[in-house]
Amino acid sequence: MKSTSLRLALALVGLAASLALGGCATHCPADGCPADKKLTAQVEAAFQQYTELMPPNSLVVQTLGGVVYLNGQVATDLQRQKAVSVAKSVPGVTKVVDNISLPYQGR
Repeated sequence: MKSTSLRLALALVGLAASLALGGCATHCPADGCPADKKLTAQVEAAFQQYTELMPPNSLVVQTLGGVVYLNGQVATDLQRQKAVSVAKSVPGVTKVVDNISLPYQGR
């Protein structure tokens, strides 16, 4: 009886793991999904319309499944908020993850 219960428990754990991880797989090539590349390019183009987001600020845009990840550094919190707002305004962007940092100002 113990053997059967153990097998059943292991089978259930395996099923749960496969269901949980099954949604993680994508059907995109190694260099990314075309739709994500397009969104990245559109967000980068939108940033070009705002001189306050240009160098010396450094913004890196990455997209995965319609979610835009913003990385890099800007000089002010207002610029960070602007970058997030501009990215959210691009059609097709489902979410924006803000990983933008500000320079250390000291005490």
